[in-house]
Amino acid sequence: MGLLLLLPLLLAASLQAGGSAKCISNFDYEVNQPEHLSAPEGGSIYIPFSFCYSWEVARDPKVRISWRWKVFHGEFIYNTTPPFTHEDYKNRLSLNWAKGQRNGSLQISNLRREDESKYFCQVQLITRKEGKKVWQSIKGTSLTITRATEKTTKNPTSTTTTDGLSKEVVVSMAVAITVLKIAILGLMVYLRWKRSQGL
Repeated sequence: MGLLLLLPLLLAASLQAGGSAKCISNFDYEVNQPEHLSAPEGGSIYIPFSFCYSWEVARDPKVRISWRWKVFHGEFIYNTTPPFTHEDYKNRLSLNWAKGQRNGSLQISNLRREDESKYFCQVQLITRKEGKKVWQSIKGTSLTITRATEKTTKNPTSTTTTDGLSKEVVVSMAVAITVLKIAILGLMVYLRWKRSQGL
C-alpha cells in the first residue's frame, strides 16, 4: 500500500532529474499551440502551449521559454532567462508557466490592434548527452484582434445582438418578464375575487 502511494512521487522525481518527456507523435520534440485565436481590442488573451522531447535532460536542464512574433524567425518579445519583454508589450505580457511543467500559456493584456500577428513559442534546455537543444512551434498561433464592440465566443452557433447580449439571454429575460407579468395579473385577479367575496 505504501509503495503504491510512493509510485507517483518516484515517477515525478525521475522526470524532474534526468527523465524525458517523450512525444505522443512520431517526432523527437515539438511545441504545440492552437493555430488561431481571436480576442477583442482592450481585452486579454491566453495563448496556450505545450512541449515534449525525447532526450534525457541534465540534472538542472535550465529550461528557458521564449516567444517570437510575426514570422518563424521574428523578433523576440519575451524571454524567461534572462528576463526580457519587448518595449511594445511592457506591462502587458505574463507567462503562466512553472519550472518542471511542460505546458502553460502566454497572457497578453490590454490588447491593441497592432497585436494582431503570429506568435511562436520557443523552448530551450540542456540535455544530458547532446548539450543545449532549442526548438519552437512551426506554425505558431495567428491572433486576430476584433473591434471592441464585437464579441467573440467559443461556441460558433451563438450569435450576438447589437447591444452585446446573446439571443439566449434576451429570450431568457423575455420569458422571465412574461412570467412576472402573469404572476402580477394573477395576484390582481385573486385580490379582486377576494374583495368581491367579502362584499
